[in-house]
Amino acid sequence: MDSTGQLFVLSGPSGVGKSSLRTGVRERFPELAYSISYTTRAPRQGESEGRDYHFVSLETFLTMKEAGAFVECAQVHGNYYGTSGAQLEKHLNDRRDLLLEIDVQGARQVKEHFPRACFIFVLPPDRETLKKRLSERGTEQGGDVEARLDNASRELGEASWYDYLIINDVLEEAVEALAAIILSTRCRRQAILPRVRNLIQPD
Repeated sequence: MDSTGQLFVLSGPSGVGKSSLRTGVRERFPELAYSISYTTRAPRQGESEGRDYHFVSLETFLTMKEAGAFVECAQVHGNYYGTSGAQLEKHLNDRRDLLLEIDVQGARQVKEHFPRACFIFVLPPDRETLKKRLSERGTEQGGDVEARLDNASRELGEASWYDYLIINDVLEEAVEALAAIILSTRCRRQAILPRVRNLIQPD
């Protein structure tokens, strides 16, 4: 039997609603594990250590990076983000499906190590909606909003290599789309065959 779980990688520009999608789909699939990334940025209002991120100092992050602790890491909007390779391996080797929410830089690095992962890109319905969401979030100043919009334009150019694209216009519909992707991936031949081989190829 296949001894590894399925890795789902969720990407998209800031303000597109990745965290809301992640929360919504994990309510649908409580068994879906979530990989908690490391970051050097300060917690936003409502975020907590060990639930949203592992918040560490720049010195700690660079020490971990030097030790090869990260399967991917990148600098985004002036802060560092990284994913623990040991954490990913532990969940997957325990046959747990795992959701990873990272930017496009990190996703490309993960694809090199986990080519069987399912890569999902979240898009806004239009640029104005994205700008409105960033402004209403209240975590960025005016100049930061424009910088994130500029970065979003570059990130959107990476969407074409992802396996699935979700337009997050109505959150409930986007959550349903993400849930459908997870279900369809779990039902693929490669995922099911090791579990039923004795049924379809009897002795």
